[in-house]
Amino acid sequence: MAKVKGAVVVDTDRCKGCALCVSACPQGVIVLANRVNVHGYPYVEPAQIDKCTGCTSCAIVCPDACITVYRKKMEG
Repeated sequence: MAKVKGAVVVDTDRCKGCALCVSACPQGVIVLANRVNVHGYPYVEPAQIDKCTGCTSCAIVCPDACITVYRKKMEG
């Protein structure tokens, strides 16, 4: 059976730090960064990328469409 791994990409300049994606992620992959973007908002970033399953929950709840999730099938 092939496993699916995901990769989360955040457009940090568009993120306003609402953290809805942090709550929505069942694997705890996304966290609020301790930095701010060009607009002065704290933004989210993937922290535990090896745990991402590519479920896209984070991208679905993002009100500003700042998150893109890529999926890759892994043999194993």
